[in-house]
Amino acid sequence: MTQLYVSLGLFPEEYFRSTVNYISATQHQDGSIPWFESGPMDPWDHIEAAMGLTIGNRLDEAKQAYYWLRDNQLPNGTWLAAYKDGKVEDGTRAESNFVAYVATGVWHYYLVTEDQDFLETMWQTVQAAMTFVLRLQGEEGQIYWCEDTRLGIRKDSLVTGCSSIYKSLECALNIAAILGREASSWALARTRLRRALTHHPECFDRTWDSKSRFAMDWFYPVLTSVIKGNAARLHLGSRWQEFVRTGAGCVCVTDEPWVTVAESCELTMALLAAGEYQKAVQLFSWLHQFRDTDGSYWTGYVYRDEAIWPLEKPTWTAGAVLLAADALSNKTSGAHLFRDDRLLPGLREAEVIHSSAQD
Repeated sequence: MTQLYVSLGLFPEEYFRSTVNYISATQHQDGSIPWFESGPMDPWDHIEAAMGLTIGNRLDEAKQAYYWLRDNQLPNGTWLAAYKDGKVEDGTRAESNFVAYVATGVWHYYLVTEDQDFLETMWQTVQAAMTFVLRLQGEEGQIYWCEDTRLGIRKDSLVTGCSSIYKSLECALNIAAILGREASSWALARTRLRRALTHHPECFDRTWDSKSRFAMDWFYPVLTSVIKGNAARLHLGSRWQEFVRTGAGCVCVTDEPWVTVAESCELTMALLAAGEYQKAVQLFSWLHQFRDTDGSYWTGYVYRDEAIWPLEKPTWTAGAVLLAADALSNKTSGAHLFRDDRLLPGLREAEVIHSSAQD
């Protein structure tokens, strides 16, 4: 089994160069990054891949990916569910989690580059996206998962999606603070969202089967700093045996023998956020057996059948690998993004006030 140990101060540049190149080679001239050559593209995975380009110092390509979002944003602040070859492939809905993630990507680019002009360029895009997302906030603070282009707002919520939005709100608030823009309503919305995630489980999975069998529902609240400190360690430990297969990685769902690389990378970062450094190093070391010769990574592995499946090598999986490697090694100044919750100081004080008012 191929193993690679990435740790503090040790980022194997040469090893990961081909991973960065894989994302770059798949990117279209208009800046969009499909899942793979001739494949679809969705906004969230496009951004995940763009963050991989930023870590690999392919800054022009990363900026072009964000400019695609700026240039293709709809008047209501959204992007649709999927695109392909420059056209809409799935126009049935705009997903709140997908739309919010632009703030995470833009803030990540700024953390790595300190390019304030880029923040200015992307501000209206981020502002319009967050305005849409918060229009979907429910009474208890939850964010509804999508707006259907025919049926309107679909009033149910996802733990994973809302956790991701919580991180995106942190990033959006920091962008606003750097640029001197007023965004107090975003701070209150973020506090309300955290309270929904921690105190109102009845707001989630109301109209479909529970998503608790999915690994992301388990670790995303830790990855995005909804759950922190010792509570985060206890939370991850409570279901570790259900989701982690020694020597392979994290399964996507508890009832299928399918380890997935992207989820394993995100769990690696969640472990770092919980202070479980050695577990994170070990988990990440198992994943390189699923690397192809061009530096890309297969989606996952069905260990019951000892088979790679599906036969796809997504750019967003490559992006997740690079994010986890950066978080482990501290290569860039954006390495802490998913390791902890870093609201700028004035925003932190406002959060305490909002939290006290909620309690």
